[in-house]
Amino acid sequence: MKRSQIAEKYKWDLSGYCTDDEDFKTRLSELEKSFSEFKNFEGKLSDEKLLLQALELDSKISQELEILGCYAYRRHDENIAAKAGQEMKSELARVRTLFSVATSFITPEVSKFSDEKLKKLQKNPLFSHFKLYFRQIIRQKPHILSPEQEKMLSGMGEFLGGFSNSFDAFSDADLKFDDILDSKNKPHKLSQASLSLYTNSPDRQLRKNAFKTMNGTFGKFANMLSQNYLSSVKQDCYFAKLRNYPSTLAAELYDDEIDESVYKNLIASVRKNAKFLYRYFELKRKKLKLESFELFDQFALIGKTFSKKFTFDEAFSLFKDSVAVLGESYTKVLDEAKKNRWIDVMPNEGKASGAYSSGAYRKNPVVLMNFVGDFRSVETLAHEMGHSMHSYFSERAQIFEEADYTIFVAEVASTVNEMLLNFHLQKQLKSKAEKLWLLDNLFVNIKSTIFRQTMFAEFEEWAHSEVEAGRPLSKDALCKKYFDLNKFYFGKKVKLLSEIQYEWSRIPHFYSAFYVYKYATGLVSALSIVRRILSGEEGAVEKYLNFLSSGGTKPPVELLKDAGCDLQDPKTFDDVFKFLSELLDEYEKL
Repeated sequence: MKRSQIAEKYKWDLSGYCTDDEDFKTRLSELEKSFSEFKNFEGKLSDEKLLLQALELDSKISQELEILGCYAYRRHDENIAAKAGQEMKSELARVRTLFSVATSFITPEVSKFSDEKLKKLQKNPLFSHFKLYFRQIIRQKPHILSPEQEKMLSGMGEFLGGFSNSFDAFSDADLKFDDILDSKNKPHKLSQASLSLYTNSPDRQLRKNAFKTMNGTFGKFANMLSQNYLSSVKQDCYFAKLRNYPSTLAAELYDDEIDESVYKNLIASVRKNAKFLYRYFELKRKKLKLESFELFDQFALIGKTFSKKFTFDEAFSLFKDSVAVLGESYTKVLDEAKKNRWIDVMPNEGKASGAYSSGAYRKNPVVLMNFVGDFRSVETLAHEMGHSMHSYFSERAQIFEEADYTIFVAEVASTVNEMLLNFHLQKQLKSKAEKLWLLDNLFVNIKSTIFRQTMFAEFEEWAHSEVEAGRPLSKDALCKKYFDLNKFYFGKKVKLLSEIQYEWSRIPHFYSAFYVYKYATGLVSALSIVRRILSGEEGAVEKYLNFLSSGGTKPPVELLKDAGCDLQDPKTFDDVFKFLSELLDEYEKL
């Protein structure tokens, strides 16, 4: 439908951000004029009075830019082809760049202060809003280069993403796949978008051909792709060394204040519990009545797909019921979200695809989704509202400078909601076949998010450490390492295809070094928290709600520890896998 045909109750209300497009333009113009005030502070920040004024002005403008940014981007996403949204988004980008330039002197000047002075400023009540800022300056000092070097590096941003951009252009635009045949020799068009459709198919030959053709096609270009990836790895290693980090892994974990023990512990604990995955594959083989379980069988659907179609009201009610265990303080906000139109529900012509949660400090968060009434739509609602609730509670409990939270914990709240929805629905379903499908759907998620992402983490850690040690790497070495990792993670009873050795070459996340492990730790954390909540553990709900309200007041590992999830303790992982093994017992009975 056109957007004008959709009922208002299914559209988000952005009036809390700007009353209309003209209001946006007026406020952005006025904001831009205020940037000249920063000239009064440049070179003078050793004066504490002027420093405070500069930081307060920076904070005030940042908050307003956040509000205007949310309005512009949300209006753009209502119809990405509409001129008004495009112009607002473009104008906002221009003004943001000017703001960045106007304030670029602040952090370099402050970083010249002695640690003693910075610690003194942290304790000064006048600077209470900026304690986190000063703490981060102290942390980053050993890795901040000279002003000349920093200026030179800042100018490289436009082309430093070249290896990733080259991969995206090749993978998304240039690469073409042969048609694949099913068991009746009927051809099917293969693309990266359609891959999951075929790997989920009950037709085993179609699953196999989709898997072989996808990875095999990338394999034809393995020489080029290996050089592109290794160049990206070398770039990572070079800049980590330049900034005085002991390794690329240490550099990438530093910003999130994550100790390397968390990364190492994830890999060790998942490897230790690989028997869970082996058992799941064997149970699935028996249910599928296969003599041998092959790699392409992992995505075959089990049971009867939960096919009920939901209205949005029904979906929202199911989601709300599933998180009722979190208490009235949580569900009351959900009621407010629905009543006051925080969610842009329905797809419309020109609307941005997918789903996300967004917002600005102490404004109501907003969610974009494209609701089509299936169970996946309900899961998406739960997931994105998890992000929104995290932001809502953090922003109302913390000051602007400490309300934001890191990517490391961002997926926890969304995944907690997804898990609560799954376990709630599991209890509601009467059909054994539907229960079986829902559990299998969960285990596929576990396999893909915890095990597969950890395998990815092992691969990229190995690649970077090999380069750092000065050992030469080649296409063959990359393929052999990846194949060997698959042998371990799938176990001796799963038959591998030779084409799996090329799968590393089609993973875009490898061009964002040491990012994928966060998916695994996020789901482990969510399962740990949900296990405690559903078991009725005393204080579990309160700890979780406190976590949602804590923003970025502590390093993320400490925030999770306060929520009852200690990622530095192997027992956390053991408890999660014990919980999952009990679910696997239920799966076996069904």
